[in-house]
Amino acid sequence: MAESTSWKSDRLDYITQERIPYFKKEEFEVDWEKVFEGNFGRVYKVKLKLWREKCAIKTFLTSTDYRNMLQVSKIRKIKFKYLMTIYGLCKDLSAVVMEYMSKGSMDNLLTTHALMWPKKFQIIHEVTMGMNILHSMKPPLLHLNLKLSNILLDDHLHVKISDFGIIKWDDSSDRMAFIEHLAERGNISYVPPETFSQNPEPPTLKYDVYSFAIVMWEILTQKRPYCGMNMTEILIRVTSGKRPSVENVPDDKPPEYKEMISIMQRCWHQDLSERPAFSETVWMTEALSDVLKLPDKIPGREMKQRSRKIEKSLSALQSGKNSLLPFQDSKDTPDGHSDKDIVSCLKRKDFETFKNILKKEHVSMLFKNDNSLLHHAVTSGNTESVRLVLNHGASVNCQNANGYTPLVVALLNKFHKICCLLVECDADVNLAEQDLWTPLHFASQSGDDRAVRFLLDAKAKADVKDKDGWTPLHLAAQNGHENVVRHLLSRLNDVDEQEELSGRTPLHTACEYGHLRIAKILLAKGADPNRTDNAQTTSLHLAAEQGHFRVARLLVTSAADVKCKDEHSYRALHYAALQGFTGICRLLLNHGEDADVRTLQNWTPMHLAALRGHSETLLVLEENGGSVDAQGERGWTPLHLACHHRHDDIVSVLINAGANPNVAEDGGWTPLHLACHNSGFANVLLLIAGHANVNVQNNTKNTPLHLAVQSNSIPIVKALLMNDADKGIVNCKGYTALDLARQANNEEMIQLMKH
Repeated sequence: MAESTSWKSDRLDYITQERIPYFKKEEFEVDWEKVFEGNFGRVYKVKLKLWREKCAIKTFLTSTDYRNMLQVSKIRKIKFKYLMTIYGLCKDLSAVVMEYMSKGSMDNLLTTHALMWPKKFQIIHEVTMGMNILHSMKPPLLHLNLKLSNILLDDHLHVKISDFGIIKWDDSSDRMAFIEHLAERGNISYVPPETFSQNPEPPTLKYDVYSFAIVMWEILTQKRPYCGMNMTEILIRVTSGKRPSVENVPDDKPPEYKEMISIMQRCWHQDLSERPAFSETVWMTEALSDVLKLPDKIPGREMKQRSRKIEKSLSALQSGKNSLLPFQDSKDTPDGHSDKDIVSCLKRKDFETFKNILKKEHVSMLFKNDNSLLHHAVTSGNTESVRLVLNHGASVNCQNANGYTPLVVALLNKFHKICCLLVECDADVNLAEQDLWTPLHFASQSGDDRAVRFLLDAKAKADVKDKDGWTPLHLAAQNGHENVVRHLLSRLNDVDEQEELSGRTPLHTACEYGHLRIAKILLAKGADPNRTDNAQTTSLHLAAEQGHFRVARLLVTSAADVKCKDEHSYRALHYAALQGFTGICRLLLNHGEDADVRTLQNWTPMHLAALRGHSETLLVLEENGGSVDAQGERGWTPLHLACHHRHDDIVSVLINAGANPNVAEDGGWTPLHLACHNSGFANVLLLIAGHANVNVQNNTKNTPLHLAVQSNSIPIVKALLMNDADKGIVNCKGYTALDLARQANNEEMIQLMKH
């Protein structure tokens, strides 16, 4: 019965005693694409014929790895947002069938992309979420293999942790053999110092915490730890207490980085007892992630997931650093040529030698990723070298493998003088790369208002769209670049241009990300506060959902309609109540919103606040006329939801506000039934104190006592019996609560029921 509601709590849902499915090789289509190969296995992208679903097959080259994965799979089938979902096993291949992660591993991402700080903080937090779940299992599941290559990414660059449980330690493990095995896997940098001691204890949960600290360092610095050192050198450094240098953190760090560094240093502490548990780090990293205002900071939202653009800030386009740009690889040479006399001079900034040896044939060479000599010259930052290459006949609009022109490279590096030179030499200011980003997109995204002004004066099109329909104004509004917004608006007629995927306007974007001053500018220029996107979402919906009170207040005072509904009949009040933004709820209610407004599923704001455990929000809704007994989908009241999710404080608030504990939902279950079923002892006491009927029967004639016995909850059974629960009531199968205790062979329960 407890699963009859469509609302599920945002927690691990693991199922014991569930058989893991087995697949045969012929169940997959024949077109297998190898996406990874290592010393211990290969990963293929395949498609299941029956499901028509892309998935990944990991074949193990050692029988030990396969046996360990088989053991993990049989223990439980894990379903959690930040852990890799295992679909099943394939015996004839000694392989595991998993969900396919389109963006590969963090190991690849950090070498090809320069991540923005919000994304770094988000990834770190999501790793703690996944690891906290593994360590919260009973018994705890140690990863022992946590490293960048086992942190995978989906289409939106969210984390999935894989390969947990593959490495095992048993009492017969040989210390050096274990360490050598880790070294073979490339794990030696992630091994804590206690493992290297002469008589190491078996790994504890703090082993994974140390590994996580090294992962944090790699994400924050985007570098490799102990680069160039062999295993012995790493062993000596780690056992002596030395760690990778925090000086390697990039210079553009936000103030919050110091707190993240502090967490990292605690996690790699020499004394393992000083390292925090993941249950602690998950809260600390969540707080830091929220400060940087990630756009999807609320995980597991049960409501409609609006389509979002995959932020360009998560790719090289925002930071200007990418493997397809020059100077990223020391082997960046064309076939049959050496860069000794040309490109290396630019890398070393030996411009005099470069000038002396440059020949006309050099300008037509293509280097790695189709970068030309002009791309390299621009990357060097030396204007005269660029002029020299142009004078030797270089094509000013040549594009590398991802479509970057020399002008784009100059913009990404903010070489303004070189930008001017290139435009003077007829660089096309509207030439787009492979995603149809023009130079103006890049400049707007990075907040380079000087470059934006220059490009607009050079006839760049202000309303140009990329392949997803995003204009430069969308990007500037998303990233909070106020001056760029002003420059762009001076050249635009339509301030409400909608991008194509979701139909968002720049005002939608500014309000979602909480950029108050930009929202003011857009509204002053005539932006429509009630314009809806493809899902009928308004800017007020987004501001309310993300908790941007000042933005929401601006919209309301600018004639935004507080009663606008999206395609699922959610109003701004629903979103604010769900997220617990009490101030915004009060604002909306004071401007005419109805506290009992319904969604398509018949949920009120009170239901949504109870669902997520927001007691202050509940009180505000109740003070403004919200019904504490409103029945939503399947007849559930806010009290049902609170009991289902074991929100003790919410049950208390609702009972004190006069909620009726005896309202039954469509299946006849009262809140007390749910509390007993879920072993919510505190909730049971609160409900009994609120005059709940202890002998009420649901549609299958079960009383709360029947359910408490089935849940094996001795304290609840005692509480019910002390409050006159009738032991003789039979359910529809003719069983009393005592009969159920006997069926379970629960002697303590039987004796309790006999008295």
